[in-house]
Amino acid sequence: MSFHPYIAFNKSNQRQTFLLIIGHFLWSFAVFGLSLIGSKMVENSLWWTTGFIALQLYVAAQLLLPALLLQEEKRSRGFYLFWGATLLLSIWLINQLPTSALQQPLTAIKSGLLMLTATLIGAALARYVHRLWEIIPIGIAMALADLASWMFGPTASFTEQLQQYYQTPVGPPPFIDMVLIKLALPGSNRLAPIFGLSDWVMVVFFVIVATRFTINDNLIGASGDTLARQKKFGRYLPVSVVALFLAISLAQISGIFIPALPLIALTMFLWYAIYRVWLQRQKAPNS
Repeated sequence: MSFHPYIAFNKSNQRQTFLLIIGHFLWSFAVFGLSLIGSKMVENSLWWTTGFIALQLYVAAQLLLPALLLQEEKRSRGFYLFWGATLLLSIWLINQLPTSALQQPLTAIKSGLLMLTATLIGAALARYVHRLWEIIPIGIAMALADLASWMFGPTASFTEQLQQYYQTPVGPPPFIDMVLIKLALPGSNRLAPIFGLSDWVMVVFFVIVATRFTINDNLIGASGDTLARQKKFGRYLPVSVVALFLAISLAQISGIFIPALPLIALTMFLWYAIYRVWLQRQKAPNS
């Protein structure tokens, strides 16, 4: 049996995948460096916490630019099963490593690996959206599943377990901790879980869909694919990342866990609708 179809990429995709891997690796060390700075801070106000999270998310948004240039290649189901299993196995294996003296840098690398995995999953899911309206049932399904888990399912129990563990870290962390992305916070000597793998999957999903349907989701300038082609980093702030930040901020302010997926989905539905209406009005005088 040949494994070539499962691991082969064209030249362009090889380059973009390499950039994604390197970018997320560097992001991990930046998060670790920021955690060292945060651990030296005595003041831990809401403003500092919000600023730390905003900075890390903004840098993470720049990592999405290579994903916007990934080209579609004809893939079999086996390709996705192979790489999905490889990434999941990598996440499981890195969580089995002893953490002792290397706990902080290793936790940062875990977060980078989770972000990379979510980026690739989100990009793969977006490939199957052939019409813009198809995001509506997908977004609603994801949002309802997240809400149902929060209200009636295991999310509430997981949240309580995590709170207990991070207040008094005794024994191994809860299983759900394995798929939570952790960021640096001021006044803390360890990275804290801020959002989940599925949240970033949907962030990337909406970013890729926007690019495919030529919708500019960048709040501070040119579209993401334009910036990626021009190799201009540091100027990308997609709407879905802002929506995630708002969900995190609401949770920080209220002290209550707030599921991010419904807010992300609702924000993107509104953005797509507003952008399409604006685009039609721009074309109207010329028609």
